[in-house]
Amino acid sequence: MNVATGPVVAVPAAMADLPALARVHAASFAPDQQWDAPALETLLAMPGVALGVAMAQAGGRQVVAGFIMVRTVLDEAEILTLAVDPAFRRRGLARALLSWMVDMAAGQGAARLFLEVGVDNTAALALYRDAGFDGVGRRRGYYPDGSDAQVMARDVTPARDAESGAWPTL
Repeated sequence: MNVATGPVVAVPAAMADLPALARVHAASFAPDQQWDAPALETLLAMPGVALGVAMAQAGGRQVVAGFIMVRTVLDEAEILTLAVDPAFRRRGLARALLSWMVDMAAGQGAARLFLEVGVDNTAALALYRDAGFDGVGRRRGYYPDGSDAQVMARDVTPARDAESGAWPTL
């Protein structure tokens, strides 16, 4: 696949994106953790759920390269999933999606963000720590394979400093 490394923009998703999102999710998670298009549609229909999509150039066209799904309830938001197509990893897409999500959650009145991540997912743990998340708990046997999840949280602040573009240190 001819993959361009140009700028990535996270945009709100449309229902027409669901098959592509399911493909990205399947490429990113173990079979017992994958969400298909109907599952994504069910989640998207829930109150307070938002979906952001990162688009990138591949083969001369714009393609879905990654996405993030977040649910906001009152003053708390939770990342339900974050997935980046393996062909587009290590190009800043996850950071772009996190930035979009933080700004969107702040706009919806969230004061605190939460997520669960596999304790053995070192790349995701590093990404979230770099984005200002701290470990706040552990869910034993959280995943279908019996593995634990690290619960992480951070306060909502602008995702990046508007002037410098730097990620905040919390």
